[in-house]
Amino acid sequence: MTTGHTVTISLSDAHVEVRLGDEVLASTDRPLLLDETGLPTRYYLPRDDVRMDLLRATTFHTTCPFKGEASYWSAEVGGESHDGIVWSYETPLANAADIAGYLSFYPDRVEITVDGQPS
Repeated sequence: MTTGHTVTISLSDAHVEVRLGDEVLASTDRPLLLDETGLPTRYYLPRDDVRMDLLRATTFHTTCPFKGEASYWSAEVGGESHDGIVWSYETPLANAADIAGYLSFYPDRVEITVDGQPS
């Protein structure tokens, strides 16, 4: 990891809900909060609490030097496709192992509320 760059992951009991229009894509009381140098807190949600039936895997991948390779999904809601709105690190680097298989949504592409407040 680059000197001064940190990735911190913590368990939370906050209620996190993700909506796309009128559709709830995810709802959980057991998110992981990922704080990374220079970035806002990201909410990683357990796959069991995400409507995977509304998501379609893409072929797009990116690599983060601090977390590893990310996979992306698009959402199919109301007959409309919303490309690449969620990502996951299926096999993250050791320092980010806790987020393996959890999903995180782009906050500028969906509505995320935390304990009822906009995130």
